[in-house]
Amino acid sequence: MRHKSIKRNARNAVEEAVEEPTARRSASTEFLIPASQMKLGSEDGHVIYDETEEKMKAAVDRHRKELAALEVRGSGRVTPAILDPIRVALPDMPAPGPRLNEIATIGVREGTTLLVSVYDESSLKHVEKAIYTAQIPHVVPQKVDAVTIKIPMPKPTVEARKGLITQAAKMTEELRVQMRRTREAAEKKANLRKHHKGFDELHKLMTKYVGEGEKALENMKKKLE
Repeated sequence: MRHKSIKRNARNAVEEAVEEPTARRSASTEFLIPASQMKLGSEDGHVIYDETEEKMKAAVDRHRKELAALEVRGSGRVTPAILDPIRVALPDMPAPGPRLNEIATIGVREGTTLLVSVYDESSLKHVEKAIYTAQIPHVVPQKVDAVTIKIPMPKPTVEARKGLITQAAKMTEELRVQMRRTREAAEKKANLRKHHKGFDELHKLMTKYVGEGEKALENMKKKLE
């Protein structure tokens, strides 16, 4: 009897030793999720996603404004917005310098001429240089007096409108590249791999904002063609 009891105890001990690691493995794998189903669900993941969307949205907003300025030029409407891209390099001020509308008033005379009046006459020569340097088609500054520059704006030709559309298409392609780089930077920061759910989320985000940029281009083309 004693020998049978010893054998039975030994067998039970072996069975328990086998079952215990199996139970541990079961518990340890119970909550594992395939990488393809994981999302940017962590706090860091949410932050990265939000930061990425903020950057993409800001880029598209800038793109819309730039295309709107091109559309104004192509339509023949004369507005101060034509000079919005211009920054003026001033001595003792960090590059790229203030925007033109921060150091001067910009008005329209008779619907065909822009008038730029600087607040400080010492900045006039820098403003004139900045307007030339911007190389905005058909924008040629003419000094009127110590504080004023006029810019006659001719009606755009068919060729000029086509050139603006080509320029807008190039800017939209640059936006696509910028979006892709922003997405790739987010993937690297979040340590994402292909087929990861978070990878798909960032790709969809990029597709959304690239689509908005392309829509802005199509709207501009419809108005100018």
